[in-house]
Amino acid sequence: MRFGRFRIGMRTMKTALAVMICIFLFHITNRGAPMIAALAAVFSLRQDLTTSVSFGRSRILGNTLGGLFAIFYFFVSQFFHNNFLVQLFLLPALVAVIIIFSDGINNNAGIVSAIATMLLIALSLDKSESILYALQRVADTFIGTTVAILLNFLIRPPEQEKEEALTEDLAILKEKEEKLQELLAEVQEKIQDQEPKDPSKK
Repeated sequence: MRFGRFRIGMRTMKTALAVMICIFLFHITNRGAPMIAALAAVFSLRQDLTTSVSFGRSRILGNTLGGLFAIFYFFVSQFFHNNFLVQLFLLPALVAVIIIFSDGINNNAGIVSAIATMLLIALSLDKSESILYALQRVADTFIGTTVAILLNFLIRPPEQEKEEALTEDLAILKEKEEKLQELLAEVQEKIQDQEPKDPSKK
């Protein structure tokens, strides 16, 4: 559906619906704020089921990693009586560790979700909260991811929208390819300029 330059696609509707489901689930179960679950659903929802499941795996792995580091941060913070210096120095260090570890296990697609999960949990924990609260927040990310995957399983985009999405993706890839070709040409020119000239050709 289009309104001039603005398009309302199936993914837009599913994203809004995923957020609504998370809010509703947390309301009827008295689980608390649905922020982490809603964000997880938005991050995990993709154009179709295949990409959602594929990205969902990376997201789940990222969630697990981020959750584990958040729990580690929680214990360290509790040990040092919630000293501000722990937050100031440990959280950035853990961000770096997550990036390095995720890259090492070839889960680059899950880096953002891992960092987001850790920061959302770590920075939302109150000083008086228990480890159970931290574990519940980790579970929230899995709830949001599950909602996104189920929605893409139940609601499939029409063929026309799939074709439009593929066309947009191809256009983006073509644009990136053109930029790469331009960069390659520039690099080749620089290499040629730096090559020593043969004196005998003067």
